[in-house]
Amino acid sequence: MKQLLLLLSLGGASLWLAPAVRAQTTDSTQTAKPELNTAPPAPARQPATPAPVYTPAEPTPRSAEDIPAPQPGTRPEAQAPQVARKFFLYSNFGLGYSNSGGFGSQFNFSLSPAIGYRVSDRFAIGPGVSYAYNNYGLERGYVQQGFPKNISTNSYGVKVFAQYRVIDQFFAHGEYEVTFAETTPETIYLGGPYTEKHTVSTPLLGAGYRQQFGDRAAGDILLLYNFNDGLYKVYGQPVIRFCFLFDLK
Repeated sequence: MKQLLLLLSLGGASLWLAPAVRAQTTDSTQTAKPELNTAPPAPARQPATPAPVYTPAEPTPRSAEDIPAPQPGTRPEAQAPQVARKFFLYSNFGLGYSNSGGFGSQFNFSLSPAIGYRVSDRFAIGPGVSYAYNNYGLERGYVQQGFPKNISTNSYGVKVFAQYRVIDQFFAHGEYEVTFAETTPETIYLGGPYTEKHTVSTPLLGAGYRQQFGDRAAGDILLLYNFNDGLYKVYGQPVIRFCFLFDLK
């Protein structure tokens, strides 16, 4: 009997305490504060690194000693054009033949070395010296009167020349020469003298063609007009010259 009463007492106490326990549980849930996120911040995302771009390496320039010489039968590599040398030796000899006024014919041989300077790729000038040999053939009427068949003279002079390349290997050529000349007099007479000495100015102008013989040598042929076509002249008409050119440096 006592046990039954104890069980009933415990059951009633549990029923009385259940609502209070339920209320406390509900209140603790409603008043609980939200928990803060205490975890360390995540690291910032880095931008993606672009892939490396391939750049071809520039070829290392080779010196002239490193370039092998072309073998026979092979085509050499193209080379840069060489700069023209400034100074050159310009030597020429000339031939001329013409009528010599009232005396007859005139044959001329001349030799004239010069030093040239290239002002540009097309234009060159220079000074020089000259020597001229003339042989005058007298007309038959003079010979019948006792004059010699031929009269020879020798002349020496100084000059300056200029050249301008017009197109390819063709060029214009001009000279001005002052010659201490030995010439035939305007009126010759039996017994002589048959020659006289004069200072003669000779302008020459014409055209020429150049043929290259290598890196430093060339040959020219000139056809010039003699503007001193008077009696006291050193050269015939026209003047044909063959010239040799050699680059110095």
